[in-house]
Amino acid sequence: MKELNFLHKDTFSYEEYKQMVKEYHEQDKVLDWFDYIYQSANGDFSKVFWADLEASPFLIEWLKKKIVQKSNKKACVIGCGVGDDAEALSDFGFEVTAFDISQTAIELCKNRYPNSNVKYVIADLFNYPKEWFESFDVVYECNTIQVLPNEYRKKARASMSSLLAKNGYILVSCRSREEGEKEDEIPKPLSKSELDEFISIDKLEEQSFLAYDDKQTPSVPHYFAVYKKNI
Repeated sequence: MKELNFLHKDTFSYEEYKQMVKEYHEQDKVLDWFDYIYQSANGDFSKVFWADLEASPFLIEWLKKKIVQKSNKKACVIGCGVGDDAEALSDFGFEVTAFDISQTAIELCKNRYPNSNVKYVIADLFNYPKEWFESFDVVYECNTIQVLPNEYRKKARASMSSLLAKNGYILVSCRSREEGEKEDEIPKPLSKSELDEFISIDKLEEQSFLAYDDKQTPSVPHYFAVYKKNI
């Protein structure tokens, strides 16, 4: 097996990040590279290059609608990064479990929010603790599927949906692409047909769907979609 070239990097440029992910994908080691991004921050959460350091405004807007009214409401944040979205859900009254496959990411969260009510844990989306199955009223997914290749994307989507309790909601934030475009891009944005599999395969109901361009220069097209489990 070819030796990978990124094991001791202190910082990553965007191009180096894409090349690293490509090499890991080629060797079918699709989950093994995440921790290096967080390690390269050297304990400083603000140095994680993909972290926005604020909760998604679309998540906040949805939370302000107070759609989930039940007491003891539970939320799960997938690939929680440095914790902004998890803390927002906690602020809105959810009992939050936030997980990441990166041990370093979880350490950064705990150091950043030492008095947090969020339960930050190391976990694998493809092999999460069995007690999480169908346990959450809200699942928040931001930019996880798009960094996975091929069938891992479908497997991730199905695993995310399996976390939902009855009448639970999954909120999906991701880069977007037109059908047939950007097939070799890293990260690979999601097409509408990929997101529609939450409906056609996982049998969720689409509650809202927003296509928008972010504020980067040049802007990057995104989707923010909400699906509900009714069965």
